[in-house]
Amino acid sequence: MTMARADRHDRPRTPPPPLDRERLDRLALRYVERYATTRGRLVQYLTRKLRERGWEGDTGPDLQALADRFAQLGYIDDRLYGEAKATAMARRGLGKRRIADTLRHAGLDVEDRDALAPDIAQREEESAMTFARRKRIGPFAMTAPDRAQAQKQIAAMLRAGHSFDTARRIVAMVPGQDSIEG
Repeated sequence: MTMARADRHDRPRTPPPPLDRERLDRLALRYVERYATTRGRLVQYLTRKLRERGWEGDTGPDLQALADRFAQLGYIDDRLYGEAKATAMARRGLGKRRIADTLRHAGLDVEDRDALAPDIAQREEESAMTFARRKRIGPFAMTAPDRAQAQKQIAAMLRAGHSFDTARRIVAMVPGQDSIEG
């Protein structure tokens, strides 16, 4: 390593300047262009940036208004984000409880989550079977599990967001069985 290079890395970094309205808008725009997000997540991100860098103006910014403006401009669509996220999670085999928790954590409001709930519930069995296939549980296992192994499989399905009844029924399926029986 050359001496000039070592010196450059040893120098203390100058902190970024405090945010003002223009810098905040640019920061928000850069975030929504890079990541699929929700209004809630954008507000969380900007709040963190304000905490890190500070604010230059007299009155603090209205982050919720900024997020709402971005939604009106079409840069953010909470419902579309929720649909895409729910579909991707269901394809991975995650259950409705886990999907609902993720959407809530992402900042989707109750109205958007409720609108997505019927579609999520409709894919519940298919999602559970996908998870079972990935983890070789129930009909996708090589052999029927013993009691301890069955409990571990049920626990894995519960952590993935599936209901106890669904998990119990899938784990009880014999290898090669092709549908859940109630």
